[in-house]
Amino acid sequence: MRAVLFAYHDVGCRAIERLIRLKVEIPAVFTHAEDQEENHWFGSVEKLCRERNIPAYTPQSVNLPEWIQKIKSLNPDILFSFYYRSLICKEILDLAPLGAYNLHGSLLPKYRGRVPINWAVINGETESGMTLHAMVEKADAGDIVSQKKVKIDLTDTAHDLFLKLLPLTDLILSETIPQFIAGTLARTPQNHALATVYGRRCPEDGRIDWTKSAQEIYNLVRGVTHPYPGSFTHYNGKKVYIWQAVTEEHNANEISHYLPGQVVSCLPLTVQCGKGQLVILRSQSEEEEDYTGSSWAKTHQVSIGSQF
Repeated sequence: MRAVLFAYHDVGCRAIERLIRLKVEIPAVFTHAEDQEENHWFGSVEKLCRERNIPAYTPQSVNLPEWIQKIKSLNPDILFSFYYRSLICKEILDLAPLGAYNLHGSLLPKYRGRVPINWAVINGETESGMTLHAMVEKADAGDIVSQKKVKIDLTDTAHDLFLKLLPLTDLILSETIPQFIAGTLARTPQNHALATVYGRRCPEDGRIDWTKSAQEIYNLVRGVTHPYPGSFTHYNGKKVYIWQAVTEEHNANEISHYLPGQVVSCLPLTVQCGKGQLVILRSQSEEEEDYTGSSWAKTHQVSIGSQF
């Protein structure tokens, strides 16, 4: 089997290694050039391809005529997309006789679109998974060919969830590649009525709204903490990142005379929310080091009643 890949990130690296073990021929990989503005906490597909002597290309768009012709000349039996960030045109999707398939980090049809892992944690989901599906013109809408689930624990960050999902890459490919070769792979249409779609997040989306419940804010904190840009608030006009927190659930139903965003305790640093309270465990002002919440409060002379 000859597979042309569109791959990026750790999932792309993991998939390439697994396909090599499964004796799949990879004549070329299309990936993204490294963005120097981005925090590269994940593996480099381009570097892995150099090490494995696999031709790798980094066009800004694969949908241009010269790249369509290039892919056609590679005579792929099948196309795979693994965390590739750009949409691939129908002309390319139609080039491989066995079809084109994408590995998506959610339980489709839920969480179509960008950064599904972060959104699942932010929304307080209790399970997630990986879905291998046929690629069609509409993003993440094609038939499902394999889907595996994992549990999301209440303490999981988005990165924790990512690490739970990553091994599913191997499992799904090990199960489906023999079925692709044998022509026995079943396809299940998605129920589009159940679909949810989420967009890309930017650093500004990490702004904390203290009128929300402590649980909602806690989910935001763990959904965008390291290695992602982080949740943040402001104190005395300066941006403050909240990297780790827990909820003070026993106060969730009590009527408080404190307003949302007011400090109700400095040891531990605890902030009133729209419902319940948030205990800040790790915080950091811009251009300063990372502190425990209480140490940060002491350094910045925070007192009970202070307002975020």
